[in-house]
Amino acid sequence: MQRFGTLSFGRYGPLGRGRELTAADMLHQAVDLAQGMDELGVNGTYFRVHHFARQQASPMPLLAAIAARTRRIEVGTGVIDMRYENPLYLAEEAAAVDLLSDGRLALGVSRGSPETVVRGYEAFGYTGAQDPRGADLAREHFDLFLRAIEGEGLADRDPSSPFGGGVGRQRVEPHSPGLRSRVWWGAGNRDTAAWAGRRGVNLMSSTLLTEADGREFDLLQADQIDAFRSAWREAGHPGTPRVSVSRSIFPITTAEDALYFGRAGEEGGIGMIDGFQATFGKTYAAAPDVLIEQLQQDAAIAAADTLMLTIPSQLGVEFNLRVAESFAKYVAPSLGWKPTGESTRETSRV
Repeated sequence: MQRFGTLSFGRYGPLGRGRELTAADMLHQAVDLAQGMDELGVNGTYFRVHHFARQQASPMPLLAAIAARTRRIEVGTGVIDMRYENPLYLAEEAAAVDLLSDGRLALGVSRGSPETVVRGYEAFGYTGAQDPRGADLAREHFDLFLRAIEGEGLADRDPSSPFGGGVGRQRVEPHSPGLRSRVWWGAGNRDTAAWAGRRGVNLMSSTLLTEADGREFDLLQADQIDAFRSAWREAGHPGTPRVSVSRSIFPITTAEDALYFGRAGEEGGIGMIDGFQATFGKTYAAAPDVLIEQLQQDAAIAAADTLMLTIPSQLGVEFNLRVAESFAKYVAPSLGWKPTGESTRETSRV
């Protein structure tokens, strides 16, 4: 493990006892937390994207705000649901954020997670999917998005235009030359991981896999990573791709930590999600020395270069900053991590 960061769902709403976390609160706290983590040398801050829910849904304004208030930390998504996206508009926005952040954008995309609504992407105007879950639509959008950020001309220039005109094909602007190497695909099984490897994009793997064969979650995930890297090599792509995995990890160093997570450590299991049999990862919650021993035995963490800690954003900046700081101080160095101030700018590149 070379890098670690936090992964937030950005949930907001009632907190109980008459308290409420508003959407504005959630956004401002995300920026404040990212600033604190940047000062600690944490490598990244990433956000899930869910539509029709009280969660983070429009990441680009937030990532731009974080980029403006930080210096080193990678800003990213894990993941954007491509069923809902206009590929060319996303290409414009992503390039702008990448340029503003000086190449610190890590753009995770995929088919997306199960929704709170039925085929919500159709309400956004994206119809025609043959797959009941919209996977074909997501990949169609993704293909056009990649072409756009690669700088392919996608519209005919108008030779009679008073604004420059010309002949040939015009790419979308702005264009960020390094963005293509910082695109990730969120894969839920070995087949999609291998597909991502063939496409030459990085791999994000979450806390569940849509497959089950009786083995432990980390072993299944390590196989997924192997399938991805093998496909990358066989396709002849240059360089070394990045791989991230996410985990729920809570170092227990205070009485408050013990109150919230003292009984949270649990084994993963098998269940159903979105019509698939799935294997779920477990939550790690223990004293730092115990965590180190447990995490060193996790085959997927050992195989990945980036670890994303899923955080309970509803508990606020101070609490989550302490979780990140405790992990950085007491656990991460034993897994091979160094703060961004001690590493190179390669943290945001393949």
